[in-house]
Amino acid sequence: MTDYQREIVALLPRLRRLARALAGNATDADDLVQLTVERALERSGQWRPGTRLDSWTFRIMKNAWIDEARSRTRQSRLFAPEEAREHVGTDGAGAMHARLEVRDVEAAMGLLPDDQRIAVALVLIEGLSYREAADVLQVPEGTLTSRLVRGRAALLAQFAEEPR
Repeated sequence: MTDYQREIVALLPRLRRLARALAGNATDADDLVQLTVERALERSGQWRPGTRLDSWTFRIMKNAWIDEARSRTRQSRLFAPEEAREHVGTDGAGAMHARLEVRDVEAAMGLLPDDQRIAVALVLIEGLSYREAADVLQVPEGTLTSRLVRGRAALLAQFAEEPR
């Protein structure tokens, strides 16, 4: 295994988190991660050593996700729904509470417009700086900032409305 391949493998948890934020369910997220890794491996010659591999792969994922969204619209097809047995083997009130919180956040993220959802995912979930996230999205930093502000406000408003 090459150093490049090892670095891609090390990014898998972060890629899966971003894919989950974009796709909204584990099945589609796994498909998106697989497609991203395939493209990153096929295009390894396009990556410039000394640049951030995470930003480069996030950009690949964003573009793959946009391609898939367009394809879904054109073909009016849906992926298989997430299986209910995803969390088999977990038990207890704490685990149930954590799953409900994750589900609430995923649902709230799913209501955001695409541009806000990916901005929130890159900055708040993946921890990229505003500049890095703007580079991934190929937009000016000010555009990213406004998307992030609107996304945060929408999320806060959604959780303020819900009785806890």
